[in-house]
Amino acid sequence: MNKDDQNKNLNKTTAGTNSNKNSKSSAAAAESNQQHSKSNKNKKNNNNNNNNNNGHNAIDIPMVEDPRVPPHIARIGGIVTFSPVAGQGVIRVVGRCEDAKENNMLDLSECELMQIPDAVYHLMRNTELKTCDLSGNVIKKISPKFALKFTLITELNLSHNHLSKLPDELADLNNLAKLNISHNSFIVLPPVVFKIPKLRELDASHNAIIEIDTDEIITSDNLEVVDLRHNPLGRTCHRRLKNIETPFRLEISEYNEDEDW
Repeated sequence: MNKDDQNKNLNKTTAGTNSNKNSKSSAAAAESNQQHSKSNKNKKNNNNNNNNNNGHNAIDIPMVEDPRVPPHIARIGGIVTFSPVAGQGVIRVVGRCEDAKENNMLDLSECELMQIPDAVYHLMRNTELKTCDLSGNVIKKISPKFALKFTLITELNLSHNHLSKLPDELADLNNLAKLNISHNSFIVLPPVVFKIPKLRELDASHNAIIEIDTDEIITSDNLEVVDLRHNPLGRTCHRRLKNIETPFRLEISEYNEDEDW
């Protein structure tokens, strides 16, 4: 083999080696780019998750910076059930709780509550409440905790909410004399109302009650007034209530089978 042929073979070998090196470099670069892309994607997903979490916290656990709200209250996880105008709701509730410490009457009506915030129980822990007004909210459930925390109340207004049942623990409210559950979503009269020992006045009007246990009504000794008007009572139930003799005044609407409930 002459010198020219050797040079040609050397050039081919060098070219092949360079080609392999370039291929490896390209593969390494591609792998690096892919990893970089994945890293960026993960960062983006993490950022999105953080943004979503921040958005959730902004609605459910508002960070209130208003000077009227004590820092320890703003951190309490109970005030999480307000509408998107959460800061104003917190301020309103805290303000009314402060008023209740002075007059023993808690008025949380029209506060857009979905439930009673834990912060309320915290704020009222050293207050002997006599009355509690929760009307005009969007409350769907009363926690058993309510009766344990507010044992001394004599009046409870739960009207104009979305309630369909009451906890049995309300029977432990030994001083409760007036209970208003009108304008809710009850389809039966909660049995617990007949177990509240000193209950005198019960307003259950404007619900969707279709049946009443007359035996339970008769056994209620302390009741003075039971308002069942504007409920879609069935024909048989309405007739029984009309003819029943009770020791209290029973108010029901006239039966109208054409009534559109």
